[in-house]
Amino acid sequence: MKRENETKAVNSAGELSLLFDISKALSLSLDVKEVLGPVLKVMAEHLGLLRGTLTILNRETGEISIEEACGLSNEQRAKGRYKIGEGITGKVVESGKPAVIPRISEEPLFLDRTQARSRINKKEISFICVPIKNGREVMGALSADMVYEEKKSFEEHVRLLTVISSMIAQAVRLRQSAQEEMQKLQEENTRLNEELRDKFRPASIIGNSHGMRQVYGLINKVSKSDATVLILGESGVGKELVAQAIHYNSLRAGKPFIQINAAALPGDIIESELFGHEKGAFTGAASMRKGRFELADGGTLFIDEVGDMPVNIQVKLLRVLQEKCFERVGGSEPIKVDVRIVAATNRKLDELVARGGFREDLFYRLNVFPIVVPPLRERKTDILLLADHFVAKYSKKNRKAVKRISTPAIDMLMSYHWPGNVRELENCVERAVILSSDGVIHGYHLPPSLQTAEESKTAAGGTLSSALESLEKEMISEALKSAKGNMARAARELGLSERIMGLRVGKYKISYKRFRE
Repeated sequence: MKRENETKAVNSAGELSLLFDISKALSLSLDVKEVLGPVLKVMAEHLGLLRGTLTILNRETGEISIEEACGLSNEQRAKGRYKIGEGITGKVVESGKPAVIPRISEEPLFLDRTQARSRINKKEISFICVPIKNGREVMGALSADMVYEEKKSFEEHVRLLTVISSMIAQAVRLRQSAQEEMQKLQEENTRLNEELRDKFRPASIIGNSHGMRQVYGLINKVSKSDATVLILGESGVGKELVAQAIHYNSLRAGKPFIQINAAALPGDIIESELFGHEKGAFTGAASMRKGRFELADGGTLFIDEVGDMPVNIQVKLLRVLQEKCFERVGGSEPIKVDVRIVAATNRKLDELVARGGFREDLFYRLNVFPIVVPPLRERKTDILLLADHFVAKYSKKNRKAVKRISTPAIDMLMSYHWPGNVRELENCVERAVILSSDGVIHGYHLPPSLQTAEESKTAAGGTLSSALESLEKEMISEALKSAKGNMARAARELGLSERIMGLRVGKYKISYKRFRE
């Protein structure tokens, strides 16, 4: 009795060791194909198997084929193909129940399709095959060749192989779930990248003026290269949109687009933001942190307001451009990166260089392919296109049905000099959309800076009379616009005689011809 208990304890310890080793093998990789070979090898070593095979059912074709094997050549593995119900393996997959063949020589259903036993005494081989299940669904089978022993009991081997097949099935399920989740994330990433590509393609930068067409041409030429780009232009002209258009039309479009504004960060912070820092590099550095360069690896780093970058950081930036490597703050290990630099500034870098405020060598490194974005005052023909675009954008955002911009408001938009460029125009239109209550943007919805502009001639004297005159002029202009310049029809719409209409048009110096098609 004592010896029997000791034998059971030894067997139990061996089984636990086997299952532990299989568990370790299954955790080696998320790729199931990479772990099946080690699993079969562990089984062969612990159980003394002659051969071990793992077959998988292809639901689409109905074919069962060897996915992994131990003790078979590649040629023999390739021959191991069965239909459902064919041979012992096919029967196990069909029924979902284990099969034990004490001697394969005595079993007519045993096909030996791999011909791995053709040159040996089949009387000396036992075959065990158990199903691999996912719930009630049979995914394949796990089988083993063992040396035949006359008084050998196969119950323990069947039980052990069933446990191992369950572990394999669970690993397969977990990896399938992980792969499905990864596939969803990849599909979502692809969809978002497509959205970004559409959003920031050059065609989405509003403007048909000559100056903007030149910008589009330059974007098209430089996007597919890895050249460093320097975007120049006043504040608010849309330099960031140009940078995004370059990235999302480049070969790096699927990689990160990372931004940093050199003017928005203090000098002692920007170095850490760009290059990252090691744990304990300075007070408050509780852990290692990657900088923008590492985050942008393989993609594009957009450095806005590069002209405001401190001189000591300029030196480090120059090194990255030259050597493609850097060290984190507090670190000594060089980190190599593949990053395309797109920089932008509203400052005149050549003048900064002359005054010693910007390194000359860095200027030449950045100024490989300059793109100058014209100010809005130099692209007057784009103002209405932009205004209409912003009206549609903010009407949707604020759930308002603003349909058009009144003629006096258009005149004011066209007359203004726009020192804040497109950004200022967008802010003005957003404000006007919020204020509008009748589906129309009127002149009085625009900011005072536009209403009092000398060119607009819309300054109110503050009296009732001047306010009425302003309203009268706007209504007459709108009526002429609706009537396409027909004075008689416009007069009828306003309930005026043609004579009074003519006097009012003359008083306000309104040219009815401008409204004719």
